[in-house]
Amino acid sequence: MQEMTQWQDETLVVDEEIVLHSVHERYEASLYALVVANRAFLQQAMNWPQYVTGPEETRKTLHGNYLLHHRGYAKMFLIFHDETLCGVVSFNQVEPLNKTAYIGYWLEEGAQGRGIISRSIQAIMRHYADKGEVRRFVIKCIVTNEASNRVAQRNGFSLEGCLKQAEYLNGDYHDQNIYGRIIEAAQNTP
Repeated sequence: MQEMTQWQDETLVVDEEIVLHSVHERYEASLYALVVANRAFLQQAMNWPQYVTGPEETRKTLHGNYLLHHRGYAKMFLIFHDETLCGVVSFNQVEPLNKTAYIGYWLEEGAQGRGIISRSIQAIMRHYADKGEVRRFVIKCIVTNEASNRVAQRNGFSLEGCLKQAEYLNGDYHDQNIYGRIIEAAQNTP
């Protein structure tokens, strides 16, 4: 594994309030603290927070996501709003041949309702579409997660279908909406 001082940091400036930093080991303590402080809230929509039991899991996740990020198979960005870490926006999976990326995101409870996720999603989609690396973007979310469904709809995604009992969460299988958006190269030129 690379030493921390050798880790690359890809930065995307979204606007005057939001900056996205690629996953980096130096954010381990802040990310762990954010997950712990928001565990109950996050657990309502995602299964993984319950398994973050110590800084070591966060470190392992950061190392794995760093490798995937810089090899092009996933992209994980930490969201900083007014220089404070408040969430994550990612391509949980990138299919290079198909130029498809599956978007994931979460935001601390206190930062909800300010458009932070939408602005962050728009920035990473624009960045990777402009580079010609991704043209099809996908968001999958539990049907009953109204906030996440609204994020997809507000950001120009079309509902493409519903996957029956596709996501296991809190002891039950849930139906999952699948949204898609295609951004052709021509849409990226001024």
